[in-house]
Amino acid sequence: MLTLTNVTKKFGELVAVNDLSFKVEDGQIFGIAGPNGAGKSTVYNLITGFYPYEGRIEFNGRDLSGMPPYKIAKAGIARTFQIPQIFPSLTVEKSISVGSRFGSRDGLDEDHVAEIIRFVELSEEKNQKTGHLNLLGKKKLMIGAALATKPRMLMLDEPMAGSNANEIKALMDLIRRINGEMGLTIIIIEHFMKVLTELTEKLLIIESGAMICCDLPEVATSDKRVIESYIGDAYVER
Repeated sequence: MLTLTNVTKKFGELVAVNDLSFKVEDGQIFGIAGPNGAGKSTVYNLITGFYPYEGRIEFNGRDLSGMPPYKIAKAGIARTFQIPQIFPSLTVEKSISVGSRFGSRDGLDEDHVAEIIRFVELSEEKNQKTGHLNLLGKKKLMIGAALATKPRMLMLDEPMAGSNANEIKALMDLIRRINGEMGLTIIIIEHFMKVLTELTEKLLIIESGAMICCDLPEVATSDKRVIESYIGDAYVER
């Protein structure tokens, strides 16, 4: 479904993404992890059209090079951000309607908006202004707005950040339902390795913008290079 081939991004002398190649299969939950500053979010920004780059990115066989973010969204890729991006003065319903109106290929679909609000479990809050939602509510809202665009692939950037154990469980359950019930391919950047090993089918570890390992989660977390550069012996012993 998504293929990156020899992708490189430089900011001046800084090489943020270094000759990176990987493939995400249709229907997968695909994980990306690595140290702070490894280039994970930059990879997302390249896929979604925020920066130009060297190399090639294809989605369903279509070259995304040079496409602006709104066209990439209409091609079927939606994403969230580390820090929830919301319209605090709008209601939950209006905010998810924005995703439907401007991201979807079909324009505003009120029935779909209602279904998404139910699916992310925000029905009781649908008339509430989003600025009053708690952290979990804001994260569900951001995911809901992304789903309202009717994507084929959903990219989540550290969705568990700042969450407690109960919130993490709720978000993991939501991600599983999105993948299983909606049939969406999901890419997830996350620092909580337990979340990645439980959710993902394949795990990419990067450092300094380059691939260290891309394999099954249990293989990736046992890789000597990954242990030394990122997760450490303490995780392996647990």
